[in-house]
Amino acid sequence: MRSMAATHIGLTTVLAGTMALGVLHAQLRTLSEIPLPALAPRGVSSLVTSRGGGPEAVTFDGKFLWVAEQFSNTVSRLNPLTAIRLGTVDVGERPVALLSVGTTLWVANLGSHTLTKLRTSDGAVVGTFKAGDGPGGLAYDGVNLWVANRNSDTIDKMSVDGNVLATFKTGRRPLNLAYDGSNIWVTNNLANTVSKHRASDGGLLATVAVGDGPFGIVYDGSSIWVSNYFGRSVMRIRPADGAVVSTFPVGDGAAGLAVDPKNLWVANNGSSSVMRLDRVTGSILETFSSGKGPFGIAFDGRHIWVTNFASSSLSTNLVP
Repeated sequence: MRSMAATHIGLTTVLAGTMALGVLHAQLRTLSEIPLPALAPRGVSSLVTSRGGGPEAVTFDGKFLWVAEQFSNTVSRLNPLTAIRLGTVDVGERPVALLSVGTTLWVANLGSHTLTKLRTSDGAVVGTFKAGDGPGGLAYDGVNLWVANRNSDTIDKMSVDGNVLATFKTGRRPLNLAYDGSNIWVTNNLANTVSKHRASDGGLLATVAVGDGPFGIVYDGSSIWVSNYFGRSVMRIRPADGAVVSTFPVGDGAAGLAVDPKNLWVANNGSSSVMRLDRVTGSILETFSSGKGPFGIAFDGRHIWVTNFASSSLSTNLVP
């Protein structure tokens, strides 16, 4: 584990403009941006300083913010109220997904085909476990973990002890997962479908045709939301029967999704923007300019955090 010395991260803000979006004229604002090279521990030479970490995943564990940088093979822990780095941890090769479960954080390492289990209180590595071919999506059903294996078109059901309990076939290139209280939902990126699997035994209950290149997925307590990367849209799905209830246009390269009590947040990778949508009407309420190539997005109870893959940075509506 790397140095845990606290380092303050500089936050920069750019002037905001305006932009018309569909029938709604939403104000284009700019999120504060945190360059991730500032996260590199002093005196340590690493890929994060020389070429950028390629951050793809971000999550909040109830106290700390966690960011995975796949090209530096690290996960960093931040204080979400101050943007202070509390530590950086070496994990497996190409970490691309994060999942908070109780007092632990699980990391999916796409390149080394493993999961790393961290203790959230101090970032200590408490275990490394073999996963499927190309683990890249994670979910928790209250008892077991679920892992989407991008390269083998499968999902694994795994105990919190790191044992694979069962493996189930899914669509082509499963990317991300969501749990609705009874079922696991999978975005099959190259099949343009979402799969619904019963969490108790992995049984396939439905395959739902969605847009072009389904990527992100989230459950908001009543609906499943899916982003379509190439389709420039998000879809609302009724969990009971898998019906696509509505489709709303968003930006280019719709990727990561997050929800707060009233809104759906969308990271648009291609247009380097973040949108806030009303979950009831689907109306775009605000559009924010972010860093380049945003992928992951998380809500910490107060602020939104976005990983910018191309600019190796975080964007946030935190005001320093």
